[in-house]
Amino acid sequence: MGLLELLGLGGKSESVAEFIAKGAVIIDVRTAGEYSNGRIKGSKNIALDQLGSQVEALKKLSKPVIVCCQSGMRSAQAASLLKKHDIEVMNGGGWQGLAKKI
Repeated sequence: MGLLELLGLGGKSESVAEFIAKGAVIIDVRTAGEYSNGRIKGSKNIALDQLGSQVEALKKLSKPVIVCCQSGMRSAQAASLLKKHDIEVMNGGGWQGLAKKI
């Protein structure tokens, strides 16, 4: 596994559109304040520092997850965490860029 894959930035075998077609949930890992200033319609906000406590709830959804943040760094950390818990996840990067893809 390369560095980009570890960061959740490379090796994407599926596109955002394919994840959405499978019913993916978009999780924005920015703080509540950042999220309130702009977001992807229909996304859920779980701040990165709270994500670990929400893993079981996300597993129960039985859906793939696309994580996003401001620039892609926090979402890379979130993707790594969720992958460790066997959740199908994709790092969508910055929320504004992701919004253009959906």
